[in-house]
Amino acid sequence: MLKLTTPINFFIQFLISPVKTGAIVPSSKKLAQLITDTSNISDARFIVEIGSGTGVFTETIVQQISKDAIFFVLEVNSQFIEETKKRCPNAIVYQDSATHIRDYLKKHNIDKCDCIISSLPWAGFSKDQQAMLLQTVVDVLKPEGLFSTFAYAHAQFFPGGRIFRNRLIDKFKYVNKTKIIWKNFPPAFVYYCQK
Repeated sequence: MLKLTTPINFFIQFLISPVKTGAIVPSSKKLAQLITDTSNISDARFIVEIGSGTGVFTETIVQQISKDAIFFVLEVNSQFIEETKKRCPNAIVYQDSATHIRDYLKKHNIDKCDCIISSLPWAGFSKDQQAMLLQTVVDVLKPEGLFSTFAYAHAQFFPGGRIFRNRLIDKFKYVNKTKIIWKNFPPAFVYYCQK
């Protein structure tokens, strides 16, 4: 039996739910390193990841956070949760939507977090979904908190990608964009934003 992390099985998850999965193969380790580098997670105390996929970003986060940090993941796909837990057995992973971040922060006796790292397929969401999810992110971040997410290079030119970029500019004090990771498939870059 093939493991879920093989490209064919990841692609099957994409076919089952393209909007929720958002990608046809897992992100590269280079993209995972870039997104964690821009998030300053080694200094963060409270970190949340939304949309772990198969745990590529989760693994890099776990390697870089301090031993005192509180970190948890929200993912909706049960197959991806299983893969994330296999890859990162010590990570706390909840099966739930990112819209419920506040509930899980409260579960950990936290009001606001320092950093949110996202693998959500923002460009594929409707305007209303984008608005609701992004407002949730902004609401639970501390002042000066960091939000990092990636986007595919080609998607930034599509309507959903342009709308998302404009929403970031509207919601955050600083919005920065990294170089493109050409070895990711598809090529991608990271938006890193400060509240």
